[in-house]
Parts: sequence; structure tokens; C-alpha cells
Amino acid sequence: MSTELYWMTLTVLMTALFWVPYVLDRLVVRGLWTVLIDTKPEGSGPHSVWAQRAIRAHLNAVENLAIFVPAVLIVAILHISTPVTRAAVVLYFFARLAHFLVYTAGMPVLRTPLFAAGWAAQILLLVSILGWI
Repeated sequence: MSTELYWMTLTVLMTALFWVPYVLDRLVVRGLWTVLIDTKPEGSGPHSVWAQRAIRAHLNAVENLAIFVPAVLIVAILHISTPVTRAAVVLYFFARLAHFLVYTAGMPVLRTPLFAAGWAAQILLLVSILGWI
């Protein structure tokens, strides 16, 4: 497995686990039975403020996978593995992890630069595919 595919897989796994903290909060705030039988739309019941931010951070992470995953798969299909592409996937992973943590903690000043770092990693992958770097 290439470095790019390895870090993409870790990123997808990490994103798949981002729901765990806010679901645990939902269990604490609403109670197990209420969570199990809840048929109301998302957001209709109480959440802790941090859990509301975690939900939004998770949605943002999922939205960004729509760019990151295809870019990494194109890199793999074309057998483009350079120091730039390898660094970009590692940067993306840690930028998205930090973005989730900072967003959930309510630290808006740090959130934007971390989002930008993840975006820059995506751009590095895409310009590598185009042969521009």
C-alpha cells in the first residue's frame, strides 16, 4: 500500500469515528432509551454546546472527503508518489484531526488556519496530478 493510500485510509477511519463523542454526549444528555426511540429530526433534542460543534466539525470533515479521497485515488491510479504527495496526505490527516478538536473545543481563531492547511494539502495533491509541481 502506498503512503498516500495508507494515510487516506487513516483519514477515512478517523472521520468515521468523529461521531462517537457527540453520540456519547447524546446518551448522557437524553438518556439511552430516548436516544434509541427518538424519531425526531436531528437537532430536535438537546446537545451540549461542544457536541453541537462536534457535529458541525464532523459534517465539515465528511464534506472535505469528497475532494480528498478522489484526489488520493487519482494519485494512486496514476502512480504519482512524490515527496509532495506523501507530505500532503500526512498534512491533511493532522490538519483535519486538529480542526475537529479545535472546532469541538470552540477555538475559532485556530479553526480557520487548520481548515486552510487541509485545503492546501488538497490543492497540493491536485496540482501534482496536473503535473504543475
